[in-house]
Amino acid sequence: MTSSPAAEPLAPRGGPFRVLRHRDFRILWLGLVGSAIGTWMQIVGQALLVLQLAHGSALALGAVSLAQALAFFVFALFGGAVADHVDKRRLLLLTQTLCMGFAALLGVLTLLHVVEVWMVVVLAFLQGAALSFDQPTRGALIPDLVPRDELLGAFALQSIVFTGSSAIGPALAGVCLPVIGFAGLFFANAVSYLAVLGALLVIHPPVASGPTRTPSPRAIADALAAVRADAALPWLLLVWGALLFLGPSPPLLLSPTLLGVLFAATGVGAVLGGLALASGRSPARKARLMLVSAALWAAAMCAFSASRSFVPALATMLLVGIFQVGVGSTMVTLLQTRVPRAMSGRVMSLNALLIMGVRPLGDFLASALIAGFGAPLTAAACAALVGVLAIAVATRRAVWAA
Repeated sequence: MTSSPAAEPLAPRGGPFRVLRHRDFRILWLGLVGSAIGTWMQIVGQALLVLQLAHGSALALGAVSLAQALAFFVFALFGGAVADHVDKRRLLLLTQTLCMGFAALLGVLTLLHVVEVWMVVVLAFLQGAALSFDQPTRGALIPDLVPRDELLGAFALQSIVFTGSSAIGPALAGVCLPVIGFAGLFFANAVSYLAVLGALLVIHPPVASGPTRTPSPRAIADALAAVRADAALPWLLLVWGALLFLGPSPPLLLSPTLLGVLFAATGVGAVLGGLALASGRSPARKARLMLVSAALWAAAMCAFSASRSFVPALATMLLVGIFQVGVGSTMVTLLQTRVPRAMSGRVMSLNALLIMGVRPLGDFLASALIAGFGAPLTAAACAALVGVLAIAVATRRAVWAA
């Protein structure tokens, strides 16, 4: 068992950032903010580089995404098991260092003008492998840094780091690319990892007692069995997985002329949703919050598909971002609070697998449907399926009471 970290009264009790009064969480969160901006700069630069190398081939760009998703399918469950059996802080130091090295290597290859598409694909797979260990470990570390009753707020703030940075990183990439080139963007991302590495070096999370040991396949099976045995988690994971698989990513739905503004609206909505969750009291019935958020997400996506002018599209994409954070943050909190603490890394690997593995596969399917039936009909049909599933799951008494 680990003890809750002592509170430091740096934030007002009811404010959205009140969870930042916990020193170690605050330091780690600020480090992640700096790193996420660099990550988005590389995401934009890498996509443009691949398109340039492949003469505009969308297939090459898809191969990069598929390589990273494949890495999660191969390594994510094992990565979560490792997180439960080793010092989480040290494992994160290793994974973040590896990701920094991959970014620097891509920068060197680009600077020397020897980079090819297959090299980017290989590096994407390697980074996905590292993140398969990193993301479950990071999620499993949060309960060591904040009290149990503030987990929802902590995960909500965690969720807005990447989405909020999506509005800053691409803009910086666009400004910096003509000046420092593709290699400069990749080196900037490598440097940004120093923010997280520095944070990890100064925090002092409690270390679980007992010797470090190598996880066995039985350890993974035990965690999956614990999830299956829960009356609510399998159904809630089904809804979350359906939303990720069936919910097309905004870039697939938006026209090139409106992509920047409407994509930013989704990011702003995610930030607002995260702040709202972090501001309120953690509800006793979190499954209700998740299922209602999923149904409202579906309604907002359907409204977006029916919008024919800019203002309604902007408003509905804002709502899509708000409600998706509501679903995702609540799901993570439920995973952390409804299974034994010793299995936190392994259950977080399920979440990482859904986001980083299932989501890209869903986008491949959505791309095919959009090509055949158009974006509005695809978005409406997929959202309706998610909404119906959320309502159906909500009729189960054990789930609604969770």
